[in-house]
Amino acid sequence: MGFLCDTQKNDGGVGGLRSLVRRKQVDSAHSKSSSASGSGHHQLAKALTVPHLIAIGVGSTIGAGVYILVGTVAREHSGPALTFSFLIAGIAAALSAFCYAELASRCPSAGSAYHYSYICVGEGVAWLIGWALILEYTIGGSAVARGISPNLALLFGGADSLPSFLARQTIPGLGIVVDPCAAILVFLVTGLLCVGIKESTFVQGIVTVANTCAMIFVIIAGGYLGFKTGWPGYELPVGYFPFGADGMLAGASTVFFAYIGFDSVASTAEEVKNPQRDLPMGIGIALSICCTLYMLVSAVIVGLVPYYAMDPDTPISSAFASHGMKWAAYIVTVGASTALCSTLMGSILPQPRILMAMARDGLLPSFFSDVNKHTQVPVKSTVVTGLLSGILAFFMDVEQLAGMVSVGTLVAFTVVAISVLILRYVPPDEVPLSPSFQEAIDSVSVRYSSSSSKEVDVENIKTDDITSSDRIPLLVGKQTPVGCNFEVNEANRRKIAGWTIMVTCIGVLVLTSAASSVSLYSSLRFTLCGIGGVLLLSGLVLLTWIDQDDARHNFGHSGGMLS
Repeated sequence: MGFLCDTQKNDGGVGGLRSLVRRKQVDSAHSKSSSASGSGHHQLAKALTVPHLIAIGVGSTIGAGVYILVGTVAREHSGPALTFSFLIAGIAAALSAFCYAELASRCPSAGSAYHYSYICVGEGVAWLIGWALILEYTIGGSAVARGISPNLALLFGGADSLPSFLARQTIPGLGIVVDPCAAILVFLVTGLLCVGIKESTFVQGIVTVANTCAMIFVIIAGGYLGFKTGWPGYELPVGYFPFGADGMLAGASTVFFAYIGFDSVASTAEEVKNPQRDLPMGIGIALSICCTLYMLVSAVIVGLVPYYAMDPDTPISSAFASHGMKWAAYIVTVGASTALCSTLMGSILPQPRILMAMARDGLLPSFFSDVNKHTQVPVKSTVVTGLLSGILAFFMDVEQLAGMVSVGTLVAFTVVAISVLILRYVPPDEVPLSPSFQEAIDSVSVRYSSSSSKEVDVENIKTDDITSSDRIPLLVGKQTPVGCNFEVNEANRRKIAGWTIMVTCIGVLVLTSAASSVSLYSSLRFTLCGIGGVLLLSGLVLLTWIDQDDARHNFGHSGGMLS
């Protein structure tokens, strides 16, 4: 593994601080093949194509939340405008998805946001992002597993219909509610993931198809009832926006988390056969399918029942029951159960690959980087992940930690977006070289590769082509080559672009913090919002004016979205 700054000559606090901002060199097709041949570890299986990625993306994104969010958000925020809330949230999610697709196609290695932040931002931020993702997937998977047993109980007739060894029990004296069914499901999913990526993705695809069929039933059957009854939910005196535009936007911020899951596709980048083509297609198609299903389901349900009469716990089942179709509750419950199972697989799948990526970089013990030579998956990391998630799902009610999961997800999305700006304006592993220096380096590489048994005199190769003005250290000061006006201008452009990106990020931080801090005085809040807005707009205008770095076309693997 290569790094862009050397910390061996620094000691004490300076060396430790420098190590926090050092960045990993981006992998290319050449370095990837050479490291694979020279490494003692087995590589992950190259087995995934676009259909597999769509199954992972849709299965990880569409959870049981949509079966509940429809009622809660419509009652409290959006009203009949819930469809527009899903559309706005889908557009915001698409912007994040484009960032993931761009980086994943250029840096197709395991680790997702952790890997991208290590290349573009630095080791300290990457370490924080890695643990934030581990927290997200561990807590999220445990919470999903604990939500499966109540839905399974409904399929068998009621809350107490599960067998005693699967039903929830309360430990006397401790008041802890254990969920054996959740733990068993986590262990089953863990075993399936250890079999192989292609086999587990096939099973997830089957479960996702069942969930999608349930949602299509809701759309078709609900649409028939709506046309038959005249869509009573839309015939209201308060109009289509009872809570105004603010309510619609508030609903969009809530349903945005229903789109989280497409980042699981990026975590499997190392296992994709053609990542430059398949990853952007898989992420884009999966998100489009999810957005379409969300909008159609919400449009049907809010049209069947007035928003204020919706059941916040079972909005879809109660909507069909109000029109005499109580049996539809079983289909909806099957859809919710399959959605939870698919989301559970999508929550456990990325975490072992993040642990493996951190272990490869030396931030975790090498135990987590081992890849089984038969199944070509990180079995040890998967087993550790399954054990931890299973224990949490068995003992803990992790719903109170859901806020931490959301914070970790938003931080990861933010860092990925910043990484795209860095990639486009200041690619981290590209330093401008004068043509004579580059020619000498290429000559050494060719001579050395053609005759490995002979000693190569590096100092006398192509030295006649290097003028006296070029006989200077390769890197001077802050890694800025000198001797050419173009190179000096390029260094200034990179410096201005870097500061502009920082100003833009500060503006976003100030604006969002002030807008969400309702406890502040109005004058102070509006002042901070104005300052943040000015910084944000100024940064965006400057970034539009500054030329993007041509080196982005040579960043990482060729053929991605930057080409």
